[in-house]
Amino acid sequence: MSGGPGPIRSIVIAGGGTAGWMAASALSLAMGASGCTITLVESEEIGTVGVGEATIPPLQLFNGLLGIDEDEFVRATGGTFKLGIEFVDWTRRGHRYFHPFGRYGDDFGMTPFHQQWLRCRAAGDEIPLSAFSLTEQAAMAGKFDRPGAASPGVFSTFSYAYHFDAMLYARFLRNYAEAKGVRRVEGKIADVGINGESGLIERLTLDDGREVAGELFIDCTGFRGLLIGQALGEPYEDWSRWLPCNRALAMPSERLADLPPYTRSTARSAGWQWRIPLQHRTGNGHVYCSEFISDDEAARVLVEDVGTAATGEPRPLRFTTGRRRNFWAGNCVSLGLASGFLEPLESTSIHLIQSGLTKLLAWFPDRGFDPGVRSEYNRQVAAEYESVRDFLVLHYNRVERDDSEFWRMCRAIEIPETLAAKIDAFERTGRLLDRGKDLFEVTSWLAVLLGQGVTPRGYDPMTLAVPEGDARRVLAAMRKVIGDTVGQMPSQAAFIDRHCRMPGGSA
Repeated sequence: MSGGPGPIRSIVIAGGGTAGWMAASALSLAMGASGCTITLVESEEIGTVGVGEATIPPLQLFNGLLGIDEDEFVRATGGTFKLGIEFVDWTRRGHRYFHPFGRYGDDFGMTPFHQQWLRCRAAGDEIPLSAFSLTEQAAMAGKFDRPGAASPGVFSTFSYAYHFDAMLYARFLRNYAEAKGVRRVEGKIADVGINGESGLIERLTLDDGREVAGELFIDCTGFRGLLIGQALGEPYEDWSRWLPCNRALAMPSERLADLPPYTRSTARSAGWQWRIPLQHRTGNGHVYCSEFISDDEAARVLVEDVGTAATGEPRPLRFTTGRRRNFWAGNCVSLGLASGFLEPLESTSIHLIQSGLTKLLAWFPDRGFDPGVRSEYNRQVAAEYESVRDFLVLHYNRVERDDSEFWRMCRAIEIPETLAAKIDAFERTGRLLDRGKDLFEVTSWLAVLLGQGVTPRGYDPMTLAVPEGDARRVLAAMRKVIGDTVGQMPSQAAFIDRHCRMPGGSA
């Protein structure tokens, strides 16, 4: 249905899974007592991809906005806490580095903390930057604790996210949304009805002939993009020239005994392998480029190195990295895989759903569907996708590996100009270009740039305002506080056992 300007009275979400039920939960909370109806259409016969079992810290804000109790959420989803990602064999075989959440140290003097560290390193100090991350030190020790009101000041540098079972999370959010009045309709979408005059979607027709009408439509139909792509014809921008992996295999295995509080990403000859520890199982997967390895060989690589006994067969997934040219067309907003796909190397899949919802609420339309509102939404979401793209490309391009055709190709990729400028500034001065609203902040770029072997030749001259002896004493004091704090933290398994163990689980 269409009409003149006035508040939206009906929202239809096409597709369930994590994207659909996140949308239903956020919109049901936001619409409150406005009288707007929310209907979600999904079919039990259509499976979900479910690769996004690892997340980044902003999910805390989403769950908090919904009023979800953290322990209840972790318990219901078989979740564990995530302090960052360990990268194995990426820069070169035998090399490891860690991308922590939180911050490195505390700024002092007139410069960011890492500039003082660069200055001390140039003077011969060999202490790695990782020594100044409470999050990384806790992760490597297998420790976790939740910052509280009585926590010492060093916890201001600490941050965390989650690992969880994406299907259990969708079920958890479905219960939340339905309790707030969201109506679920079981059925397959057979047709999308478009008004010939306005070009707006008016209704969905299901395979049994039922119709679901609405004013605003949210496309959460996965790679198919039934509304945004097939019905509205919004084209897809292919980013394979920068991110060439195009297939994945996902396979569960038995839980890890020690529940490490981090995701592991191990580079392989034609891609990379993930390991995600949950309370009841371990999520494993192999992302690869089919040009350089067969599906059977990729499965063999995955099965041979999961660490625990497999509990299922490898499940295949084919994809093309990239995004919709426009994420919002007419009266249809795409979320999740319908809007684009960036491999889960930095656990951004679920965040991009959350971010799209946040921006939609900030630029929510009326029934007039002002094109300026739609344009600004598309601009902001495109900028976020491009910033994540650049961060992922960095992992592939700045490597020393030349032991396979895949890695030799990655080293030769002509990277986006935005990424090239960022690398150049860091190599020359240790400074990080701020393009505004970049999802990944200083700690993330520092960890991956340094981890991938990008070494600054200089540092900020303003660091010299602090006497070198004073700088060294400050750094030594920070290391001591971090070490003492980690020593007092419980193991992740012990924390979960005490606060949020899932029914039937063991920690």
